[in-house]
Amino acid sequence: MSRARIVPWLSLTLRSACSPYRARCMEGQPQGLRNPAAMENGTEPCGEERPSEAQETTVTEGAAKIAFPSANEVFYNPVQEFNRDLTCAVITEFARVQLAAKGIQIKVPGEKDVPKVVVNLSEQEEEKAELKEGANLAPGDQPRTAAVGEICKEGLRVLEGLAASGLRSIRFAREVPGLQSVVANDASARAVDLMCRNVQLNGVAHLVHPRQADARMLMYQHQKASERFDVIDLDPYGSPAPFLDAAVQAVSEGGLLCVTCTDMAVLAGNSGETCYSKYGAMALKSRACHEMALRIVLHSLDLRANCYQRFVVPLLSVSADFYVRVFVRVFTGQAKVKASASKQALVFQCVGCGTFHLQRLGKASGASGGRVKFSAACGPPVAPECGHCGQRHQLGGPLWAEPIHDLDFVGRVLEAVSTNPGRFHTSERIRGVLSVITEELPDVPLYYALDQLSSTVRCSTPSLLQLRSALLHAGFRVSLSHACKNAVKTDAPSSALWDIMRCWEKVCPVKRERLSESSPAFRILSVEPRLQANFTIRDDANPSSRQRGLKRFQANPEANWGPRPRARPGGKAAGEAMEERRRLHQSKRKEPAEDPVQRAARLKTFPCKRFKEGTCQHGDQCCYSHSSPTPEDTAEVAPGDHPETPSQNPPGPGVATGSGVD
Repeated sequence: MSRARIVPWLSLTLRSACSPYRARCMEGQPQGLRNPAAMENGTEPCGEERPSEAQETTVTEGAAKIAFPSANEVFYNPVQEFNRDLTCAVITEFARVQLAAKGIQIKVPGEKDVPKVVVNLSEQEEEKAELKEGANLAPGDQPRTAAVGEICKEGLRVLEGLAASGLRSIRFAREVPGLQSVVANDASARAVDLMCRNVQLNGVAHLVHPRQADARMLMYQHQKASERFDVIDLDPYGSPAPFLDAAVQAVSEGGLLCVTCTDMAVLAGNSGETCYSKYGAMALKSRACHEMALRIVLHSLDLRANCYQRFVVPLLSVSADFYVRVFVRVFTGQAKVKASASKQALVFQCVGCGTFHLQRLGKASGASGGRVKFSAACGPPVAPECGHCGQRHQLGGPLWAEPIHDLDFVGRVLEAVSTNPGRFHTSERIRGVLSVITEELPDVPLYYALDQLSSTVRCSTPSLLQLRSALLHAGFRVSLSHACKNAVKTDAPSSALWDIMRCWEKVCPVKRERLSESSPAFRILSVEPRLQANFTIRDDANPSSRQRGLKRFQANPEANWGPRPRARPGGKAAGEAMEERRRLHQSKRKEPAEDPVQRAARLKTFPCKRFKEGTCQHGDQCCYSHSSPTPEDTAEVAPGDHPETPSQNPPGPGVATGSGVD
């Protein structure tokens, strides 16, 4: 064969051999993402036709309709609907405040056209309510308005750093007015491809711009003041710690930062060293662990912001279900940053009775030249041993010791949700949670649990109204906490609280002879109370949210609810395998129920001790044997096989014991 014929034949052979391999490679690539660089820069069009997935599930939440694979390839958790509804409500009120200063009114579907008093949330001006509508308008001009789904040129620029299916960003575009743009970012190519299809499905391509990039790099690229985002929403799978440093730099002056933490095992004190490595604070195991988690996250945010001469102002902090959610504003100011140390505190908690004391890290030492000076605080506030039970103390923190809510802002969100209950599916729960938050004592960090107090002194538990009434009769303030339904948040000192429990123990006495002399209960009850408690029920002891029967604490919404498995390719098969493992491992440590006939036959092999003593009154109905065991039977029965009868008294001195009797 000539050389001229060999070359074309060899080329055709190699091309045909490579075709199956090329086809297999193309099957593994996601459709519609042929140019990752263009997608990262936001120039890739999202309107092209893509083949429909073989298995898809369509979910309608709020005003958004989302299609996502049935497999767990893109993360979605329906239990988080409360989280997304609350976020939409908070951003709506934040937009109302920000745009009112520019003379723009927002129009929310379902709201009546009534003038609203806008609270000025800026740290740079007086904290008073002002009527902002029409302030910048000439006589005869019509006020500018911003409606849902429209681009507001002076509106908010929103970033969702970890968007997954894009549900939250699409809900922002369809439910929150006054937005200029929404950037829905995710590092997963499959997630971004799904976002593009959902954006087209909901008709919000003019507002929502999908991006494929690392969330940290994207925020670091927007550190310039003119490029910062007005709202940044971070809801990662697990800890948000890797994203906080970039987030506090990429949010605008006075902008809103929304952060969710789902690693509650770490924040609740199960791994203190891990909590320190992520958030810069030691978490303690406590009944107030949920509020402590909120304060640790706020401390971590403020600490990272202080590195760039910025500080945070909490608007709303919520502990719900299996996560905590904080909404803070970020400002810049060197003088304010110097006061940050005085806003943090260490926690001394007794390991015996659970009494806690807070120690501020800094304090104001005086003023010079119109400026307040700060210095290190003096401490500790406790002795080496607890003054109530004599046990040692554990040290936790630092954590945020200032108020964790802006009650004026929370009241405005609550009013907006109450007057427009049909806007959100979880409006009833939002009303209940925010109502309890407005009743909380803002200047009292942490709380005690009612069952914890009674368990410490080993007595019956008083009703919540009785304990609250006793504190009110003694002249102290008391409130509930949205983080725990049995919480007792009070400004009463720990000595007064234990005096009230001592008085309650006199009403419901404890058998002192059963208490160990080294137990916290024995040491606390051995001291006579100096305060005589009055447990008569007061009318103001029952909070308003409880009287109205609001939905304050959520019941389990569904079976196996909680944090979902991490999104991964082939997630449906992985999820089915996990369900199968859960079913196989359920109750694996429990012994199977014994057959009644076999149990009766087994017990008949043991002699009855009371029959030997002549005190058995069951006769033939006794489950044990009344016949004298033979030497062979005695040898067959192992010493460890003898059952123990708790109600049987041991034979006294001089009483003969037969075979098989202990």
